[in-house]
Amino acid sequence: MKVCKRIKSISNGINNDKFYPLIDAIKIVKANAVAKFDETIEIALNLGIDSHQSNQVVRGVVNLPNGTGKTIRVAVFAKGVKADEARVAGADLVGAEDLIEDVQNGKIDFDRCIATPDMMSLVGKLGKILGPRGLIPNPKFGTVTQNIHDAVNSAKNGQVQFRSEKSRIVHAGIGKASFSDEDLAINIRAFVDAVNMVRPIGVKGIFLQRASVSSTMGIGIKLDINNF
Repeated sequence: MKVCKRIKSISNGINNDKFYPLIDAIKIVKANAVAKFDETIEIALNLGIDSHQSNQVVRGVVNLPNGTGKTIRVAVFAKGVKADEARVAGADLVGAEDLIEDVQNGKIDFDRCIATPDMMSLVGKLGKILGPRGLIPNPKFGTVTQNIHDAVNSAKNGQVQFRSEKSRIVHAGIGKASFSDEDLAINIRAFVDAVNMVRPIGVKGIFLQRASVSSTMGIGIKLDINNF
């Protein structure tokens, strides 16, 4: 009952049939982000793809110019010099067989996973554990790499991975309610640009069909995708 009352209260003054310019939508979402914590601002994009076609899966990575406002814990599977490189770069967990054993025992204290190519034969064994959590390193996301230093820095400083769902939606957290309107707008534009850049060749018609922005506890505000 309390949830219903809150949704009704924050809906006042919002036209659910209107598509708002980006800055106006951000202002509305921030004004209604009244939780006792710094709510995450999220973007959701409805795409004109056929989610049943494997060649129309939309996936990619983007470095948000203003970061996400979230502390990301990074684990790196590496040995020797590359392990040392990971520690210098600020990785939270670094290891090889020992780290793999920790994960197998259910100890998953990280949000992003990076590995050197030579470690993937071992890391691949963790597929059933890390896969459902979206944590398996992937060269397409730059998380299977010899350039460990840059990969860790990117993960720590606003890199966001995205992948379309069966519902044809791509969504991501792109900042916090405490961010300025312009910083959030810049992040959203960067995210939308990144999604547009990986449009599958086989997609016909309009690719970006609808978009909305919301906060963790708030309702979605429809965006005018022609007024970004």
